[in-house]
Amino acid sequence: MVDDPFLFGQIAAANALSDVYAMGGRPTHAMNLLCFPDCLDIEIAAEILAGGADKVREAGCTIAGGHSINDKEPKYGLCVSGFVNPHKMLTNSAVRPGDQLILTKPIGTGILTTAAKGELLTEADIRMMTDTMRTLNKVAAECAEGINVHACTDITGFGLAGHLCEMAEGSETSICLDANSVPVLPGVLDWARMGMIPAGAYRNRDYFGSKITLADSLKTELVDAVFDPQTSGGLLFSLPEPEAQSLLKRLWDAGVPAAAIGYAGTFDGKFVHIA
Repeated sequence: MVDDPFLFGQIAAANALSDVYAMGGRPTHAMNLLCFPDCLDIEIAAEILAGGADKVREAGCTIAGGHSINDKEPKYGLCVSGFVNPHKMLTNSAVRPGDQLILTKPIGTGILTTAAKGELLTEADIRMMTDTMRTLNKVAAECAEGINVHACTDITGFGLAGHLCEMAEGSETSICLDANSVPVLPGVLDWARMGMIPAGAYRNRDYFGSKITLADSLKTELVDAVFDPQTSGGLLFSLPEPEAQSLLKRLWDAGVPAAAIGYAGTFDGKFVHIA
């Protein structure tokens, strides 16, 4: 995904830590999981681990050991543990009709990484792409403390549309997504128009397509973006409308580029409507 091993470690760690934040928890300790080939310099492994440790420290978490194996391709991640008040734990299956949906990061990292693999991005484009992927969801999660959030998930490999489908199906609701309100990273729609679509976006659309309706007026590149698989994407909150306005203000005041992107209603035969 990225050539810089330190960045690779940071992004992988941010992605792993996100699962705890998405459940309303606080990560406290993590174990490194590293696969590494004999043909690469061991210093590269050290840089990957250093990048991961950097994000773990930022999260106020502790590396508590880890495991490594020889593999022909470098792979890195974390097994993260944390704490959550059981009465305040969030799931992705408690959306209620009338809830508003708030997304805390723009989408499009899969399309941008596809363009990067084709050596089509500038250094500034790559910095913008990696900056969003290595940003922890810590601040966004802290902004939601004390607010009556009904449900939450983080946006990763299933893309925005897929994770919305999971939330709606688990909650037996129908979710209406205003695609034009979804924040998208700069350049994503242009690259999508040029065909820089990762294979995962097509798999997501094939898998979730029967559960989703798409308005005829939607532009193809915007549809591609909402199915785009994300790495270390933002949090998606579902909560009552008055609470949503309070959360948005907190997020904006904290510098989080959040947006209200839709609402939930009673189940009408399809889990997600995108218009």
